[in-house]
Amino acid sequence: MKSSTVEDAITSRKSVRAFNQESVSKEVITKLLNISARAPSGTNTQPWKAYVLEGNALVDLCTKVCAAYDSIAANPELEKEYQAGYDYYPTKWFSPYIDRRRENGWSLYGLLGITKGDKDKMHAQHRKNFEAFGAPICIFFTIDKELGRGSMLDYGMFLQSFMVAARGEGLDTCPQAAWNHYSKIILPFIGAKENEMLVCGMALGHADETDIVNTFHTPRVAAEEFTTWLK
Repeated sequence: MKSSTVEDAITSRKSVRAFNQESVSKEVITKLLNISARAPSGTNTQPWKAYVLEGNALVDLCTKVCAAYDSIAANPELEKEYQAGYDYYPTKWFSPYIDRRRENGWSLYGLLGITKGDKDKMHAQHRKNFEAFGAPICIFFTIDKELGRGSMLDYGMFLQSFMVAARGEGLDTCPQAAWNHYSKIILPFIGAKENEMLVCGMALGHADETDIVNTFHTPRVAAEEFTTWLK
């Protein structure tokens, strides 16, 4: 269902982890990208670049990345062959962020019946990232690696604009940093230039409403807890 207000589009957005195969037209995706490009950026630098994969191209990339992911599970030494272009998470976790992270992970796993220590099921669930959660479209976003940290702020506003605009079209998304670890495979595959760094992937399509994973909702801290008022 299309969101009729900005508030509804924002609050109904969630990370969908199971999609059906209903297609999304090139025209709609182009419309969403054009809307998103109205996001602010410092001195109008517009640091975003998008690669839209579907059909055989998406299947081929998913196959390659899944193979790499499976090979690491079989031989952890192979993990050092792959590296993300930037650190998404801190090297050392601390409260309250580690607490929220743990709550998120175990709430999702609990819903899916994955118990602590069940490495096979954890592997299988995380692997779905590299199948784009079954979405018919996955968009890979890159940035020039020479740009400053402020451009990542610009990029975040662009990505949020895209996800909100997608809700306005009745579409669902899942922003995925998990792909970043396999930049070595992805960047050459999509034809990115040497100066480009992968920011994230994003699954796009229609949620599979029959899959229990899409009943998962994450809580948010109330404004009173993160806001300071000064007069």
